[in-house]
Amino acid sequence: MDDRARVTDRAALVVNPIKVRSVPALAASVRAASTRAGWADPLILETTVADAGQAAAAEALGAGATSVLVAGGDGTVRAVAEAMRGSGVPLAIVPSGTGNLLARNLRLPLDRMDPMVEAAFSGDALAVDIGVATLTRADGARESHAFVVMAGMGLDAAMIAHTNPRMKRQLGWVAYVDGAARSLPRAAPFRMAYQFDGHGLHSAKAYSVLFANCGALPAGIDLVPGARVDDGLLDVALIQPTGLFGWLGVWRKLWWDNSVLRRTRLGRRVVARTRNQSIRYLSGTGVEAGAPDLVPVELDGDEFGRAERIRCEIDRGGLVVAVPAGHSLATATRS
Repeated sequence: MDDRARVTDRAALVVNPIKVRSVPALAASVRAASTRAGWADPLILETTVADAGQAAAAEALGAGATSVLVAGGDGTVRAVAEAMRGSGVPLAIVPSGTGNLLARNLRLPLDRMDPMVEAAFSGDALAVDIGVATLTRADGARESHAFVVMAGMGLDAAMIAHTNPRMKRQLGWVAYVDGAARSLPRAAPFRMAYQFDGHGLHSAKAYSVLFANCGALPAGIDLVPGARVDDGLLDVALIQPTGLFGWLGVWRKLWWDNSVLRRTRLGRRVVARTRNQSIRYLSGTGVEAGAPDLVPVELDGDEFGRAERIRCEIDRGGLVVAVPAGHSLATATRS
């Protein structure tokens, strides 16, 4: 590339100072990479209590950033991705925070920041899907938000609401176990109606309904097996255990069937012959679900209050991500 053209390029770093141990060190790394690439001095933008990252990302795009790096928790990544949806500007996800869920599903480096800093300047750009959730509140008001991994309605949202923030900072994703322990004793299934892509209306009783853009979680758990971040599909999981043994079935499905057996051809055959109805999987490009009572909602692990209806759809290729040179989604996600 011509040097005169390259100097017009400019990176921006959107960083959550609560989630990143040393913001000055990361900022210095981004500045050094900018200098090596011959780019203009980068913008360094911190999130705040009032701005989870949308306004900072919008400021970066408005200033003409040609690459944006984000460092923070899953909520920060979601907020920045929401603002960058449809912009075509690559987003480089610097590992930090608790789950690194989108980076995990893309099989990006999670143990060091340097590879993803470099990817923002010299890596490849890949288009991936991004979800959009439209929530209908009790008063009929509607609001739309993006999600990059999954949206949830029901027990999973209640679990997140009961997770201690301090414990989460100290223990990471393991703190959700405490949230689950607080939520399960009061858990009850709720009746819902749902409709895929404008087709027939269905009814179900579930503890949770999950709308997934991708499905890999920490500790090697595949919540939604086969979900890909670039297939244009929304994968839906209905959590429907019956009694104590039903919950044991849920854990068997997640820990053993999805996360162990499905990794081999023989294992997949075993799963196909196993009768375990505790989790039901569906897929489409868009789905709307509603309940007679207000139900808690979460997006990418953040609480979003209660809603009586949610519509989720996939914006295929709506987000461009920066990845290390040669990194392929064909090998980065499970088939």
